[in-house]
Amino acid sequence: MPTALITGASGGIGKCFAQKLAAQNTNLIIVARSEDKLKALAQQLQEQYKIQVDVIVKDLTQTSAAQEIFETTQAKGLTVDLLINNAGFGDYGEFAKTDGDRQIEMIQLNNVALVALTHKFLPQMREKGSGSIINVSSIAAYQPIPYLSVYAATKAFVRSFSEALWAENRQYGVKVLVVSPGPTETNFFNEANFPPSLARNAQSMSTPEEVVDEAMKALENGNAAVVVGGIASKFITGLSSVVPRETLLNLLEKQFKA
Repeated sequence: MPTALITGASGGIGKCFAQKLAAQNTNLIIVARSEDKLKALAQQLQEQYKIQVDVIVKDLTQTSAAQEIFETTQAKGLTVDLLINNAGFGDYGEFAKTDGDRQIEMIQLNNVALVALTHKFLPQMREKGSGSIINVSSIAAYQPIPYLSVYAATKAFVRSFSEALWAENRQYGVKVLVVSPGPTETNFFNEANFPPSLARNAQSMSTPEEVVDEAMKALENGNAAVVVGGIASKFITGLSSVVPRETLLNLLEKQFKA
């Protein structure tokens, strides 16, 4: 029975990945900071699907987290067949006025932890000639976004990093996919301190189930990347290739200014 490790599994897209994979008879290693939520999810999925669910309570903004997660899986004799780097957050506001420590934590979680976990588990996948990695990015990856400057930059990093790994690892039987959802029905806007007026103006939102279904379909097809969110998301991600850079930035600054 395959095993998937999912970060940010206590809610939203990560929780939905756990539920979908459990229904497909996949054992799970679920990671997040919220012990109560993880244990409740683990109990539910174990009882419903008769799978094994290991809980790792870890704050991925801590620099030692990825190493500790890897050591825990090794100590338990767990082999990770599917790594889903889903944990991440955003923070709205003018960069000069934001909490600097929070910006660094965002980079640590969205990028450093993702790279570190990938670097721990990818060699094992290459060695056995199979395995998959899903990295969750965002349509914010396709252009700089004023007032979400660090968040958009972290997601652009995830997109570029993941697509490069897709090309490097196909020959070893390892699939790598970057998923870029548009606005999704999660707690993102609240956690990012988005002004209510801007949150209300967000394009029609995808459900976490739609994001996960599209991601799993794209992974099965061996795609390098998938954008989720219908025509609106496809349109947004295509703008940067046809609109002059400064024109696009001026438009985005007006759109995202509270």
